Amino acid sequence: MRIKNLLKAKIASISSSASGVMGFLGGYQVCHNICLGIIALLSLIGITLVGMPLLFLTKVAVPFWIAAFFLLIISLVFYIKSKCISRILLLLNGGIIIAAVPFRALEKFFPIFWVIGGLIILISITLFIKDRMMKNKKGG
Repeated sequence: MRIKNLLKAKIASISSSASGVMGFLGGYQVCHNICLGIIALLSLIGITLVGMPLLFLTKVAVPFWIAAFFLLIISLVFYIKSKCISRILLLLNGGIIIAAVPFRALEKFFPIFWVIGGLIILISITLFIKDRMMKNKKGG
């Protein structure tokens, strides 16, 4: 019974993660999806909003993306020097950064970025699940 519940929880977790990734890739902007999530969460407790409460973030999307890119570079340097950061998380973050390119000059290439970033995200999730399964087999 316990194993069955654990399996159900893992399946729900995986499908929830996959849903989140697909929702991210289906949207036109990360900020838009975050706003929709906040609106949905607030509606669960009885607060309704009209419009996008985080619309102001679209003005700072480029600086946030640039900061995320540089943080990824710094993380890569730490990984190369001391292997103290998970390579799978670095891969996931790289995929998110590629999928979330905010530059309007590259707007016609957004679908390409979404596909490439999405594939990298899916690969990293697959590798994460594979590693977890290997650890569970060794441990049990």
